[in-house]
Amino acid sequence: QVQLVESGGGLVQAGGSLRLSCAASGRTFSPLTMGWFRQAPGKEREFVAWIAWSGGSTYYADVAKGRFTISRDNAKRTVYLQMNSLKPEDTAIYYCAYNSGTYWGQGTQVTVSS
Repeated sequence: QVQLVESGGGLVQAGGSLRLSCAASGRTFSPLTMGWFRQAPGKEREFVAWIAWSGGSTYYADVAKGRFTISRDNAKRTVYLQMNSLKPEDTAIYYCAYNSGTYWGQGTQVTVSS
């Protein structure tokens, strides 16, 4: 089993920044990728970004390119999502994912006001 705990969400004005963190624990932690997804009210959960745990390569959804940066700290078993130039449409619950959904965190709310 793997446990994922997100933090760092909150309320921010449009144009602002937030940094989300996802701390992982568990004896069987050995991911290929760690990623971030989000779900806005009334919408399906959507992919935001992932990072290869070993090599560090990254991949972003179009909505994240140029504004969001995913990174990881292998020693701390933590993955981050730096979000800049936030827009009201970025408002959602952001979820951390182990191997694109084998395990999920509980989510952290991000609200961007206009």
